[in-house]
Amino acid sequence: MGADVTGTEPGLVDAHHHVWDLSVRDQDWITGDALAQIRRSFSLADLAPEARAAGVGATVVVQTVTVPEETPELLALAAANDLVAGVVGWTDLTRPDIADTLAALRELPGGEHLVGIRHQVQGEPDPEWLLRPDVRRGLSALAEAGLAYDLVVLPHQLPACADVAADLPQLTFVLDHVGKPPIAGGTLEPWASAVRALAARPNTVCKLSGMVTEADHATWTVDDLRPYADTVLEAFGPQRLLYGSDWPVSTLAAAYTEVLDVARLLTDSLDTDGRREVFGGTARRVYSLRAGGASRVGPRNSRTWVRSQQAPVSRSSRQVVYR
Repeated sequence: MGADVTGTEPGLVDAHHHVWDLSVRDQDWITGDALAQIRRSFSLADLAPEARAAGVGATVVVQTVTVPEETPELLALAAANDLVAGVVGWTDLTRPDIADTLAALRELPGGEHLVGIRHQVQGEPDPEWLLRPDVRRGLSALAEAGLAYDLVVLPHQLPACADVAADLPQLTFVLDHVGKPPIAGGTLEPWASAVRALAARPNTVCKLSGMVTEADHATWTVDDLRPYADTVLEAFGPQRLLYGSDWPVSTLAAAYTEVLDVARLLTDSLDTDGRREVFGGTARRVYSLRAGGASRVGPRNSRTWVRSQQAPVSRSSRQVVYR
């Protein structure tokens, strides 16, 4: 079969998952039959047994909705649970007082776990939203605060990602879900060329996540995913790739352990050191996670290492946008 896929990576990190409580706040993106399976609450208590059983020692929880209340809740969750090592939250990047807002988040309970910010760029109608002056000012503030920026975008938005990464070399950009290629349709271009152009920016990294939900939920195979995984493996290399489950969205197409096993199969060409990077080392550097799981307090400088490293549900007929 090739590389060992039984789970030998020390310090395995799941660098992308979500939690939500529908009794606290609606997730207004979970609509339609295609997403009905996940229209319920998902807590860390649901994830923890599966993560521990899979050998995951630390996770990064990622925002889902663009409301200011969610990030403090995720920080408090990280403060109360050893499993969550980092939080990628949300705040309005266009706020005039963005620097003060980031500082205030760091003063909250669990604020030391804040490692990045994400906005639902995939929902912005302007394909060059990231290039707006007010957004770029906010991104500069993230760099000054030592935070990373997660990119959740669609393929047509990737050129703007490459442009803003070139303009802000001091900020680390983390591409979520390999840039959401049309795996179900089986086409590589223009996604592949755009993701290679982004990877040419040395301050960018890529999450090996979210692939099974971009494939056909009921019929996907490892061979369907492999061309897309091979593209980002070649473009970014293992020292700029990091694994994420995208739980619980991933449960639309695969169980938690299955997603991890598939990621191991897709990286079976790597040697032991390479697999350790993808399944833990890269995430710890990008998000400055300590060996014990906690993130570091205060500004980080992850860009320095980046520059130096070169049960199934049927898909509906309309496009479904996942977090």
